[in-house]
Amino acid sequence: MQKTSAYQSLVKTFQRLSRFSHLSSIASWDMFTMMPPGGSAARGEALAEMSVLQHQILTDKKVGDLLAAAAGEDLNDVEQANLREMTRYYQQATLLPESLVEAKSLVGSRCEHAWRTQRPANDWQGFSANLKEVVKLSREEARLRAEAKGCTPYDALLDIFEPDMTSARLDVLFGDMKSWLPDLLANVVEKQAQRSFVPPQGPFPTATQRELGLEAMKMLGFDFNGGRLDVSAHPFCGGVPEDVRITTRYDEDELLSALFGVIHETGHARYEQNLPRAWAGQPIALARSTAIHESQSLFFEMQLGRSEAFLKHLLPAVHARFGSQAAFSEENFIAWNQRVKPGYIRVDADEVSYPAHVVLRYEIERALINGEIEVDDIPALWDEKMQAWLGLSTKDNYRNGCMQDIHWTDGGFGYFPSYTLGAMYAAQLFHAAKTALPGLQASIAEGDFSALFEWLRQNIWQHGSRFSTSQLITQATGEDLNIRYFREHLTSRYL
Repeated sequence: MQKTSAYQSLVKTFQRLSRFSHLSSIASWDMFTMMPPGGSAARGEALAEMSVLQHQILTDKKVGDLLAAAAGEDLNDVEQANLREMTRYYQQATLLPESLVEAKSLVGSRCEHAWRTQRPANDWQGFSANLKEVVKLSREEARLRAEAKGCTPYDALLDIFEPDMTSARLDVLFGDMKSWLPDLLANVVEKQAQRSFVPPQGPFPTATQRELGLEAMKMLGFDFNGGRLDVSAHPFCGGVPEDVRITTRYDEDELLSALFGVIHETGHARYEQNLPRAWAGQPIALARSTAIHESQSLFFEMQLGRSEAFLKHLLPAVHARFGSQAAFSEENFIAWNQRVKPGYIRVDADEVSYPAHVVLRYEIERALINGEIEVDDIPALWDEKMQAWLGLSTKDNYRNGCMQDIHWTDGGFGYFPSYTLGAMYAAQLFHAAKTALPGLQASIAEGDFSALFEWLRQNIWQHGSRFSTSQLITQATGEDLNIRYFREHLTSRYL
């Protein structure tokens, strides 16, 4: 009888962890979409119990011994990459005591559930009381991770979402952007002020908006045999690669927010649905990082979705659902979807002003986790930075200011930079795809995205976490992250 290798034993352990993660993902999706309010406390406790169970399995001393033994075994390239990712997950988990994992899960569930009613009520005082508990535990997590890694507390959390990224590198990238984006934004706003836009006239019934969203998902290749579309307070993509759950939110007075929310989440979903099934259940089969994940959603929503060629292809579907009106002339429909207008809400922001929303949050959450500011300082700082970047005041407008996002409710500190890093990666990837596929724009206008999606599958989707982010992008585009493609894209499209 052949002896099971250390690596094979690890594969079984991580397969088991993956199945528990599957159940947690679907239970979390249900909590955000379908669950009645009375189920919140019990669901929070159940998810916390699952988090503890997964933590116990992952941090068992046997796993550490197996990782050490597997490092000396004869493994191929894929197995070595999987072992690297296994080791990363193990090292991250062993830094946290079980009690902290459980407490964070419980506090996060409580804060998120309360946020759903506190945000519409503009109840900063109620929200901040819960947020202080989340921040307290997140700082403790950051401290433990930072001591082990020899870095700042914030960088320790950033590394969870974006391995190998540091705030020092972010400051260089965002500093570069700060040197040109405000002027570009002002120039675009000034240019667009010289033309008139016809806003779409509602109402737009939710059921019909949903039909249009489903049609857009079908256009973009979403596999409905392995996923579905639902409604939540904040749009997201969840579930697992075999069963991807995406959500949006509807406003019957506004058509395009929900539609492009669906297109954005479809980008996330297509990435999940095309991750390598041959490695399913293993860390190597997971998405590379949150920035790469965001690059796929922004590739769909902004690079492809807001392009002139795609909007022309989409317009007949809009006419079929909502008839003809002045706003839906080809020229106005394209212009309206490429309109730049600084606003309060990040998820509704155009791609020129969007980075301002991200840098603002990054600077606040970094200071918060590093202990330089407290929760009570957030509203004033938010207002100050919104006025500096976008000329808008959020004083006493917590609902559309510092309470608008779901990320901080469960301690997702370190995630926000992923959005603008993702936009930078998306611009670089689309540039590389256009270079590799000379007839791409004509194909998009005809509704043929097959070559584009095959390019993404070959260069990004099929690799999962086999390569580092830097290796993945270099192999796909010929160079590491280069902010110039994002600047060139914005300048070309809007000026």
